[in-house]
Amino acid sequence: MKILVILVSFCFAFFLYVRYLEKKTIFYPDKNIEMIPTDYHLEYADVHFLSGGNKLHGWWIPKDGATHTIIYLHGNAGNISGRLEKVSILNALGVNVFIFDYRGYGLSEGSPSEEGLYEDADAAYDYLIQERKLDPNSIVIYGASLGGAPAVDLASKVDCGALILNSTFTSGVDMGKHIYPFIPSFLVNIKLDSVSKIKNITVPKLFIHSVDDKVVPFVLGEKLFNAAAEPKRFERMVGDHVNAHFYEYDRYKKVLGDFLKGLAI
Repeated sequence: MKILVILVSFCFAFFLYVRYLEKKTIFYPDKNIEMIPTDYHLEYADVHFLSGGNKLHGWWIPKDGATHTIIYLHGNAGNISGRLEKVSILNALGVNVFIFDYRGYGLSEGSPSEEGLYEDADAAYDYLIQERKLDPNSIVIYGASLGGAPAVDLASKVDCGALILNSTFTSGVDMGKHIYPFIPSFLVNIKLDSVSKIKNITVPKLFIHSVDDKVVPFVLGEKLFNAAAEPKRFERMVGDHVNAHFYEYDRYKKVLGDFLKGLAI
């Protein structure tokens, strides 16, 4: 009986440890806004909108003559202020950019969670439709790293013009096997299941992933691409997870520019 009690106690403690480790691994929010768009010579407007009772913060960065708007869903660490380099590239390609922080990140209220990611992405899309009066087909959903999960979820539910996925993965289970192979898959609670949703998205899709990515393995980006329905395009890059766009700067811009130019207006 004593051995059984010890075993049950160990299993329960391990379960709690997995839950703690899971959340700490996936979400690294930072409340400190270190830069603003004007530091990159970008005009912008501060935006606040509600999601699940939380007041979220974002930046609307317009471009004269733009026919498309990118809704940018960022990765797991920091906040929107650390994404301004990529935002400036996208804006220079002739599109409006709307970037916001999930609950718990930057100036956004609340605490991050998987369901929160999806709800926040939905609310950001609704802001563009209801407040900015945008045509749904002019909206391009861009998901980077962790942001790929809410990007895929959003694109599977709403009308949009296209989907761009940068250095993202198939599911939380697959990422768990990569980061913590000693943890059984059935204990993974945060699913982030993009691979089951991507097949239902029929808009044009661009996948960008570095073969050198040590954070999100290249094989997971390729697996997600293979599961996707046509039309789709995959671009192999080089460089690390965060800064791959610096290693092939001109090519990165050309790939994005060509994709955006090919979209219907």
